[in-house]
Amino acid sequence: MKKPDKKTVVPGGVDEYIQHCPEDVRPKLEEIRGVIQALAPDSIETVSYFQFPGYSYEGYDYNGMFAWFSYKEPYIRLHVRPPVIKNHAEELKKYSSSTGIVKFPKNEEIPLATVKKLVETSLTVMKG
Repeated sequence: MKKPDKKTVVPGGVDEYIQHCPEDVRPKLEEIRGVIQALAPDSIETVSYFQFPGYSYEGYDYNGMFAWFSYKEPYIRLHVRPPVIKNHAEELKKYSSSTGIVKFPKNEEIPLATVKKLVETSLTVMKG
């Protein structure tokens, strides 16, 4: 069987991704996952795009990908479409960030209201 390339969206794999993360990080990843799933319950959940959990809807650019999360010591990261981070720069100034990633220190509470706002904005950007 041919392995899909990284631009092919194949559902599944998120449970396995979370299980491979440190035990103390897993609940926080599940919190972010829950926020995304609540906002986009019918989205496709996958790890096939960037090898970490991502969410998409068919029929949009970038394979419909609008949000991802990942763990890289010492951060839990939320990935969203540009220009979401830039548009929320004031709110995110206490966190390290780049064009499409905001990094939450793993030893702090995840600001779920902020995650919700960023994911909602990313969905809006995707839908144009």
